[in-house]
Amino acid sequence: MRGYSCRLAWGVSGIKEADDYTRDLITESIRLFDAVGDSRKIAEARAELAQCYWRAGDNDTARILLSTALERLTIGGNARANALLILSSVEWAESHYKEVLRILTENAPLFDRITNHTIKGTYHNQLGIVFRVMASASKRRTDYFQRAIQAYQTADGEFKLARNLVFRAHVKNNIAYVLRELHRFKEAHEYLEQARRLFVRVGDKVRTAQVDDSRAQLFIAEKKYSQAELVARSAARTFEKAGRQCLLAEALVDQGIALARMRDPQRAQFIFQQAIEIAHSAGSLSRAGLAALTMIEEIDTLSHELQSVAFEQAKDWLASNDSPDIKSRLKAARRKVATQPQSKFQPLDMRKVLFNKRYDFHDEVLRFERSLISETLAKVGGLVTHAAELLGVPYQYLAFIIETKHPDLIKKRTPIRRRPRRKKARRS
Repeated sequence: MRGYSCRLAWGVSGIKEADDYTRDLITESIRLFDAVGDSRKIAEARAELAQCYWRAGDNDTARILLSTALERLTIGGNARANALLILSSVEWAESHYKEVLRILTENAPLFDRITNHTIKGTYHNQLGIVFRVMASASKRRTDYFQRAIQAYQTADGEFKLARNLVFRAHVKNNIAYVLRELHRFKEAHEYLEQARRLFVRVGDKVRTAQVDDSRAQLFIAEKKYSQAELVARSAARTFEKAGRQCLLAEALVDQGIALARMRDPQRAQFIFQQAIEIAHSAGSLSRAGLAALTMIEEIDTLSHELQSVAFEQAKDWLASNDSPDIKSRLKAARRKVATQPQSKFQPLDMRKVLFNKRYDFHDEVLRFERSLISETLAKVGGLVTHAAELLGVPYQYLAFIIETKHPDLIKKRTPIRRRPRRKKARRS
């Protein structure tokens, strides 16, 4: 379970086209505000546009938009507070936890003055997420976990006053995360069920899938791997249909963990590599790095080439990650890679190693067919008649395939003997 931000979200239905349409509308509103010279409205719209890019996984663009928006939103108020919360979500998505804490603590007086219950609730929710990370980074200090729960409960109270069911559901999901860390699994399931009911009530399939992904992680903690794989796979399908690439990558990582622990390394590797490619394509390198690192940790049968490339990319993609947990995991992964037999081959393009290879079905069938015929001809000394017997096909059919589809094999067969034509008798 991950700490989910309670940011105002566009496209509640979870349809990618709705997100694109929303982004277009906000962009048009910026053009209109610019035409009338309303700089404050432009800044507010840019903050909301940044949120759209954050949801799509383009955190760099979101950060640029927020920087320009905050330059104009200098007066404390709901607009500036909202932009700061979006910025904290962006930094959180990139695992810049120290930066998130700085944003929240330096602007605490502003949020204390805010009377908007939704904004205040979001602030306390973000604070709870930071406390949870601090707990994990400080050898699982229980007092930090308790502070996280208190912050979440404060957030829930604010969202209750705001009558915001969606944000209350997010908070319940986050409380379940902490309870899982404290091994209070039964309570964690109860909070996830409450969160799921709220999302189902508002008809939000994407957020319902987020809770399902959280439940998959809880099942993994309980060592119920088959249940975890089933739930994570279902969540991944929902994210894929909605075009939520970052959430899809996270769900695939959970599915990969479950498969690896179910002793199905081949499928697990495919899923992990799929997660790496999706996160990389979405521009979320931190997620791609986590997927690569987790693949190394969970699968012992990876080739040294794949392990080495995955580690180097994970180290690069997670370089800005502030979590002490990630640093210790990278050190352990380095040791694991170092124990594997060395390979002379050094790939030039990491995509050819880390991403799943694409196949052309027709070409692969032809390649297999050619290999099979070649091996059979070698066994029988090039005699097509005998080869046809072994392959269970008529002589004429095999000869036709060799001549039309695999002409390079003609030299491997015995020469074709043409029967001389009989001369017709002359009529007297």
